[in-house]
Amino acid sequence: MIYADNAATTRISEYVYEKMLPYFREEYGNASSRYTLGMSAKRAVEQARIQIAESIGAKPDELYFTSGGTEANTWMLRSIADTYRRESVHIITSAIEHPSVFNTCHALEGMNVDVTYVPVSDSGRVAVESVIKAIKPCTKLVSIMMANNETGTIQPVAEIGCLLQKRGILFHTDAVQAVGHIPVDVSDLYVDFLTASAHKFHGAKGVGILYKRSGVDLPPLLYGGGQERESRAGTENIASIVAAGYALEESVAMMDETAKCVSEMVNYTIIGIKSGISDVRINGVLDNRLPSIVNLGFDGVSGESLMHLLDLKGICVSTSSACNSGKDVPSHVLLAMGQTEQQARSAIRVSYGRINTSDEARIVVDEVCRACNKILSLSASPT
Repeated sequence: MIYADNAATTRISEYVYEKMLPYFREEYGNASSRYTLGMSAKRAVEQARIQIAESIGAKPDELYFTSGGTEANTWMLRSIADTYRRESVHIITSAIEHPSVFNTCHALEGMNVDVTYVPVSDSGRVAVESVIKAIKPCTKLVSIMMANNETGTIQPVAEIGCLLQKRGILFHTDAVQAVGHIPVDVSDLYVDFLTASAHKFHGAKGVGILYKRSGVDLPPLLYGGGQERESRAGTENIASIVAAGYALEESVAMMDETAKCVSEMVNYTIIGIKSGISDVRINGVLDNRLPSIVNLGFDGVSGESLMHLLDLKGICVSTSSACNSGKDVPSHVLLAMGQTEQQARSAIRVSYGRINTSDEARIVVDEVCRACNKILSLSASPT
C-alpha cells in the first residue's frame, strides 16, 4: 500500500508509539487520583503540555486538551456565542474553513449569531482587506484557518491578527493542518485562540489542543470533575496525550528535513502528471502552501472514480476533506474558489508525509496518469 493521504491522518511514529505504550498497562493511573500511580499520570500530562507549549511558543497553562480538533473548534466558537449571548454577536470566518468551523458557524446562525463568510480568490486565499471590511461594531471574533486542508494554501494569519489586535477583536486560527508541518508561534500570529490535532503530526487519534491566550475568558466546555483546570471535565486520555507531546516535539525537530522531502515529491508529482495528462489543474497556489499537499483537477474525470481506481492499485488519496467522506457533494472549498460543480467533483488531493519515498511518488504519478487516461478513453468511446 502507498499511503498518500497524510492530510487526513498520519501513522503514529515508532518513537511515539514506544513512549505511549507504558500508559496502557504499567502507568495506567487516573491523573486525578492523589496516590503515586495517579500522580505519575498527572506528571505525564503536564510534561506533554510543556512539550506542546514549547513547540508553538505558548505557556503551558494556556493549553487545554480535548478529544480532537473538531471539539476544540466547536468549544471556542460556541463559547464566544455563549459569552456574549446578551449582546449582538457577529463572527467573521472564511468560505473555505474546515467543516468543524464552517458547520458550527451555520449552527450558530440559528441561535441569532450574525456570521459573515468572507470570499477567497480563485487560488483559495483570503484577502486581508476582505476581513477588515467585514468588521462591524458587534464583531466579537474572527476565525481564519492557517492552512487549508484540501489545497494546502497558507492564509495571511499574522497580517490579519496584527490588525485585529489593534482593534481589540478576538482572533482564532484553526491550525490543525499547520502545526508540526510549518513553523507556528502564537505570538508571531497575534492569535487569541489556536487549535490543533495530534493525529495530524504522527500522534495518536483522540487528542486535540486548544490554545487560549492568558487573560481571555472561555466558559467551560464540560462540567463535572476539575480536569483541565475545571474547563473540560472528564478523565484524561493519558496515553494519547503523552503521544501528542512527543509527536509534536519529534515533528518540529524533523520539520526542515521532512518539508524538503515532501516538497520534492509534490513537485515531481505535479510535473509528472502534467506531462502525462493534457487537461489538469493545480487547485490552489504553488507558493505559500503546505509543502506536502497538492490538489489536482482533471477535466472529464470523476475524482471519486479516480480515487477508487487508485485504491484498487493500493494507493490511498482523497477527493476532499476526510470529514466529508461519504457525502455526494462537491468540495465547498473548490466551489468557493469559483470552480463549477463538475470541476470540483473532478479533483483529488495527494498529501505526502515523512513515511513516503520518491519511488512511491513515481508510482503515484504513473497510476494517476494511467487511471485518468483509462477514464477519458472510456468516456470517449461510442456507446
